Amino acid sequence: MSFDLTDEEGVFLVKLARKAITEYLKNTKKIRPPPETPEKLKTKCGVFVTLNKLINHKKDLRGCIGYPEPILPLVEATINSAVSSAVEDPRFPPVTLKELDKIVVEVSVLTPLQLVEVENPKDYPKKIKIGVDGLVVEHGWNKGLLLPQVPVEWGWNEEEFLSNCCIKAGLPPDYWLLPQTKIYKFQAIIFEEETPNGEIKKRSLI
Repeated sequence: MSFDLTDEEGVFLVKLARKAITEYLKNTKKIRPPPETPEKLKTKCGVFVTLNKLINHKKDLRGCIGYPEPILPLVEATINSAVSSAVEDPRFPPVTLKELDKIVVEVSVLTPLQLVEVENPKDYPKKIKIGVDGLVVEHGWNKGLLLPQVPVEWGWNEEEFLSNCCIKAGLPPDYWLLPQTKIYKFQAIIFEEETPNGEIKKRSLI
């Protein structure tokens, strides 16, 4: 698909994600893509659903799972990612229905992964734009992904972003300097609730 989504399509995805979580927590069943799904959202696309708990107006990560690559239609990938982020993120206990009133839902729709090519691994930081690029680090069977908004929220520079992506992959932080490590980048269009089940805004990081 041409990589852009209208505000309406983004609102649809975020509301769908919240509905998928709510229905699953109520009856442990995954909803099906609704018949009114816009055609563009039936295209295969990578997506992540992030859940943040609002505590004293600050976001506290509560779950984040998704599909780095376009293997499912976006609408299906969003439903699956939403449920998984709520109940399958190994870093957190499952979200409860009562908690949902304090959680904001964020949907990040990803561009295809692009291999970052350099002659010397020390040049990777020059090829990355903080606030624009997300990263995937791959070394053997280890793979880790960080969304483009993460280094902005944590105040990381390019080297810190690469190092933390290595850590996410279960690797030592300096493994991005090894020639056999592959670095991919991608961009995202992000739609997120400003308050739980409230107004939804668009952030394009492209």
